[in-house]
Amino acid sequence: HRWAAAFITEGHTAYHPDGGEPDLDGAELLDWFREGNRHLVRSLEEVPADLECWTFLPAPSPLAFWSRRQLNETTVHRVDAESALGGPLTPVSADRAVDGIDELLTGFHARPKSRVRSDKPRTLRVRAVDTAVTWTVRISDDPPQTVRTEGDDGPENVDCELSGTAEGLYLALWNRLPLTTVTLRGDRAVARLWTDNSAVTW
Repeated sequence: HRWAAAFITEGHTAYHPDGGEPDLDGAELLDWFREGNRHLVRSLEEVPADLECWTFLPAPSPLAFWSRRQLNETTVHRVDAESALGGPLTPVSADRAVDGIDELLTGFHARPKSRVRSDKPRTLRVRAVDTAVTWTVRISDDPPQTVRTEGDDGPENVDCELSGTAEGLYLALWNRLPLTTVTLRGDRAVARLWTDNSAVTW
């Protein structure tokens, strides 16, 4: 949170390293984390809409980028913490989940560093049954190309389809839940290609 807030409040226009991990534990570490979160939220609320600073994915503006990135970052790592505790997961709303899938498919995995590649062209369809949104991911030896459509299921001929609630797909595609939590139709090798190679390194 502090790393992201520094770009927003200090206006860094190039990559800037974070300050490293604090030498804290227990209650002190939790307090440090909570204060960093509060600082980030205040920063996002107070900076001007025309903020200029470094980003690393396409977005309408730097402010939109950092708001979206930190929302999804915090949501995914909240799931990590709740999973580690073995308790129930806090629900993720459908609109937030759709945006998180969008960021993953059309942002992170559109970059040259995506490892989701195949010598043989493959097509993966992701269909959120509780929304009107479908993503068609074309996988080749180039970075994946994703097209989002609304109101239909996209092309009929795909190698594999993952369908489920937007929340279930969001957590499965970010590798926080197994793909068995959504419905898989078609070639399971395409699904394995995703799970084996889709871990994000920003």
